[in-house]
Amino acid sequence: MKRKFLSGLMAVTMSAFLLSGCSEEVTAGNTTGNNSETVAETPETDNEGESAEATDAKAEDTAEETMENAAAEEVNVPALRDCVPKKMGCRIGCSATLSELQDPQVFNIVTTHFDSITFGNELKPDSLFGYSNGSCPGTKQEELNGEIITVPVMDFSRPEKMLDMIYDWNEANPDRKIMVRGHVLVWHSQTPEWFFHEDYDKKNPYVDKETMNKRLEWYIKTVLTHFTGDDSKYKDMFYGWDVVNEAISDATGKYRTDSENSEPLSNDTHGSNSSWWHVYGSNEYIINAFKFANKYAPETLELYYNDYNETVIKKMNGIKELLQTIKDLEGERGVGTRITAMGLQGHYQMEDPNANSLEVAMKEYGKIVGEVQITELDLRASSDYDGSDEAKVEEYEKQRKRYNMLYYSMGSANNTPDTTLTGITFWGTVDKYSWLQTANNVGGGNSKNSVQCPLLFDDNYQPKPCFFVFGKED
Repeated sequence: MKRKFLSGLMAVTMSAFLLSGCSEEVTAGNTTGNNSETVAETPETDNEGESAEATDAKAEDTAEETMENAAAEEVNVPALRDCVPKKMGCRIGCSATLSELQDPQVFNIVTTHFDSITFGNELKPDSLFGYSNGSCPGTKQEELNGEIITVPVMDFSRPEKMLDMIYDWNEANPDRKIMVRGHVLVWHSQTPEWFFHEDYDKKNPYVDKETMNKRLEWYIKTVLTHFTGDDSKYKDMFYGWDVVNEAISDATGKYRTDSENSEPLSNDTHGSNSSWWHVYGSNEYIINAFKFANKYAPETLELYYNDYNETVIKKMNGIKELLQTIKDLEGERGVGTRITAMGLQGHYQMEDPNANSLEVAMKEYGKIVGEVQITELDLRASSDYDGSDEAKVEEYEKQRKRYNMLYYSMGSANNTPDTTLTGITFWGTVDKYSWLQTANNVGGGNSKNSVQCPLLFDDNYQPKPCFFVFGKED
């Protein structure tokens, strides 16, 4: 499938910005990251020992040569799903919320360009409890391992609206199916505080670990069975699921605790502090989550750990320890853990970090779990970007170069014996819907309400110059 776009800002800038177009091989320098702290003990060289600066220069020479051949007035736009898997051998995906997917132009972008999708919020615990964060939405009795336990009422309506849209698309387009990445089972954030307390009331004491283990197993069993069980309409739509998200602390590089900052645990939900840790006081909940996921997930469903700031040396070491712990405990269903891949979120900045960090991080994680994925890719704008037409020209060029270097690093790591890249997912589709447009200081978010342009498509749903880093035909 191809599309065409004509004049306006993109036509004016395309001849100056277009990388690779639809003919040349994408080549880029070696850069990455999510934080100014870098992997200091690793020299900034690529696999052949060439300096990062020399690699970047070579990439730009290739880009400039390609730009000379780019058409300014009319450019073919190939589908990303036809380009990225061919070059990288992996899925190409995006995230979307329900409201985004209900935008016909976003749905058109998703179905044209991506072979997989992550729901931005709809499969997180707060959504599945009907966003009843202040109080439990009601309880009922269910059986777990021969015991009757009291559990909260769940609400699957929001993700099912999205799944139904994708299901209908897949039925009508069996050769262009879109698969779903489940996100996320266990997370300190967007999990109601009442879930950790006696009688599901946050005014009551916290439950003990034995009780919490039952709730954890029940929750994972219920979610996975509902969406991937033999009797589920959606059982063939999911390719993987994030089991645990963001369990390593930015501050210490160790496990995230219940005292990351001054945020009260009495809040309805948390941004930084972990009530999981408050109940367990250890990584036991992480181990159990992967055991329960292994017990209830189909054997074909991939299981992941997912985190941000994943290229920062201190945090990377903590993530590696977590991955190794899960890997060492792998075993048969109902007994051991199972982990398929490490998810590097990829919430990166324009200026930071240095060139080699992404490649190094991917390789380090690959040595432990084999497969890696980029799961929430976007770029925060330069600090001086004001969103004006003049600033866009400069910023779009910076962005093209930055994505070009990141893509090169992904490919370089993917070509090593221990590491296989199995997915690249952008955290959104069009700039105006990006989470970076609103105040959020967690996981790479923007806390100053500054203008952002982090994705491949602009506010008018048109591909930007950086699109052609990934969208090209050989």
